[in-house]
Amino acid sequence: MALARRAPKVGLALGSGSARGWAHIGVLQVLRDEGVQPDMVCGASIGALVGAAYAAGELERFAEWVQTLGLREVFGFMDFNLAGGMLKGEKLIAFWRRHFADFDIAESPLPFAAVATDLHSGAEVWLRDGSIADAVRASIALPGLFTPMVRADGRLLVDGGLVNPVPTSLARAMGADIVIGVDLNADIVQRHMHPLAVVREPLPDEGPDAAPEPEPVRNGDWMRRLRFWAGTNGSNGKTPAPKQPSMLDVMMTSVNIMQMRITRSRMAGDPPEVIIAPRLSHLGQLDFHRAKEAIDEGRRAAQASLPQLREFMG
Repeated sequence: MALARRAPKVGLALGSGSARGWAHIGVLQVLRDEGVQPDMVCGASIGALVGAAYAAGELERFAEWVQTLGLREVFGFMDFNLAGGMLKGEKLIAFWRRHFADFDIAESPLPFAAVATDLHSGAEVWLRDGSIADAVRASIALPGLFTPMVRADGRLLVDGGLVNPVPTSLARAMGADIVIGVDLNADIVQRHMHPLAVVREPLPDEGPDAAPEPEPVRNGDWMRRLRFWAGTNGSNGKTPAPKQPSMLDVMMTSVNIMQMRITRSRMAGDPPEVIIAPRLSHLGQLDFHRAKEAIDEGRRAAQASLPQLREFMG
């Protein structure tokens, strides 16, 4: 008896990458224009946030909103905290609940799941039921930046990008035959082959009007505006010592490197059928106000991957 051929199921695995994650919006827009209709979507960290908007049918409204974010608006979501993380994250998730989506994942118009990390055991946690807003909050809880998400069972959950930055394995567990993975960390190594951003101070004999000579800013311009937690070295003689990177800058850079290495390792063992890799090393982890740049690069990378995608889709 001949077996009937079934259409392959397509899953999206949207990767972690903080502010670079707005590139996911551009990728999803290109897939929509190409007529690709995924059967499921999952994400880690910022990939979970964008994936939830997509699963809820709110992508375009969400895209319009993120492109209105300036530094003032981003600061407005910062609810500073003294324990567990620099930010509580409650303002952001409350805004999400009011304006975008808060329903049980089991009722999602498009099957959805998010990745988080159990802070005590280090285990990878797949969030496939319960509140979609709570799942997003857990998955974006970058250690040191956001406080952990406390589940009803007492487990503390943090950012899913710590264990599975591009959750191909989760997409396959959801039933995907073809996985489209979006890797936001592919070119981060280029960024970390250079020192963190340093701006030279004028020398004592150059006068107060001497213009400093800035070196290329490779870690975004966020910390130049924040100005807190920034360390400095004293100068010796006429040559001023460069400013030390801030504690937050060091933490974000370390997370970048870690996620890049984990991504390479996980995808070597279980590669997606199609990999879309936007080139985003010029954006810092906290450059959420530069959404248009990220979205445009997401569109460019997705368009470049279309020949490969068409081969799989037949």
